[in-house]
Amino acid sequence: MNAFNLPTVKKVAIIGPECTGKSDLSKFLAEHFHTTWVPEYARGYIGNLVRPYVENDLLTIAHGQLRLEEEWTRDANQVLICDTNLYVIKVWSEFKYGSCHPDILHQIATRKYDLYMLTYVDLPWEEDPQREHPNQREELYQLYLNEMKNQPVPYVEIRGEREQRRKLAVDAIEKILTTV
Repeated sequence: MNAFNLPTVKKVAIIGPECTGKSDLSKFLAEHFHTTWVPEYARGYIGNLVRPYVENDLLTIAHGQLRLEEEWTRDANQVLICDTNLYVIKVWSEFKYGSCHPDILHQIATRKYDLYMLTYVDLPWEEDPQREHPNQREELYQLYLNEMKNQPVPYVEIRGEREQRRKLAVDAIEKILTTV
């Protein structure tokens, strides 16, 4: 419980390169744990642009993602599943533009998560107009893995066939739900 006698919600962020099953896993976990999941803000934002996105759009996307997390936390049941977080924006920004906005870095440093799930590139690529780098997913995965190794929150790598991925994810969440 917190100062308002609301139950504490554990936050789980699912991160990884494009087309690695983050949204599918998020939906499944929300159903499994009877809770809410936060969709990827960038998908709707970029889908509504009438121009190609630019570096400055990433800051807008970051703020939108955080706003969604705050809104959906109120309706979460013990755990909030986040289909991405600011590490995805950081890695993407550094990969595409060579830098990341200081506000995004500050938000990463000050936001609290209880678990990260890093999805591996062992799922087949599916074409999508918003996806950009089908041949660089392993390189991007290594960037995410380095981020996870250099931050203090527990993380689990999610690999394998769909059922194996789901079992790894459920087990990891059950573990954080039973710890104080």
